Amino acid sequence: MIGAGPVGRAVGDGWARAGHEVRFGVRSPQGRPAVSAVPDALDGSDAVLLALPGAGVPALLDEHAGRLDGRLLLDATNLVGAATLHQVPLLTARLPAARIARVFCSVGFEVLADPVLDGQVADLFWCGPDGADGEVVERLVHDTGARPVRVGGLDAADVVDGVARLWFALAFGQGRGREHGLKVLDRTPGAP
Repeated sequence: MIGAGPVGRAVGDGWARAGHEVRFGVRSPQGRPAVSAVPDALDGSDAVLLALPGAGVPALLDEHAGRLDGRLLLDATNLVGAATLHQVPLLTARLPAARIARVFCSVGFEVLADPVLDGQVADLFWCGPDGADGEVVERLVHDTGARPVRVGGLDAADVVDGVARLWFALAFGQGRGREHGLKVLDRTPGAP
């Protein structure tokens, strides 16, 4: 877990409850309990969640691209206020061997911490790898208590970001606040 703010804590706490070993890595861990330096957090990790402010991604890559490349990387960062929320081109250029998923970025941390709203489990939209890596992403979303909904490969990052923009519009533009999620309702038999 790179980042120990509200998103990282919400997802990390869910993973810990599900039995995963979670390590938080930050640039300056001094005086912060249960937090280590980024290299220590990455040591031996099977998957890495980027849960830092979107503007911090370039500096993270400058310092740690060699440690991140080749891993399953879950990108929860958002460039709030930018034309594009995601940084997929930057990540794929700097980490050519990484297996990247865009996930945990389309709702607020409150929903990530407790995805059951009015008795229903919120859907968490994501895009990225299929196969074994996709199964890991699905399991990690499920382990937070949310229902994973894959919308395609990494080329669907703009679709996931559209969901995030919808959530922001409802939360702030329509005054619903941060305690709401989104749900896909199906009539199709056998739909996921």
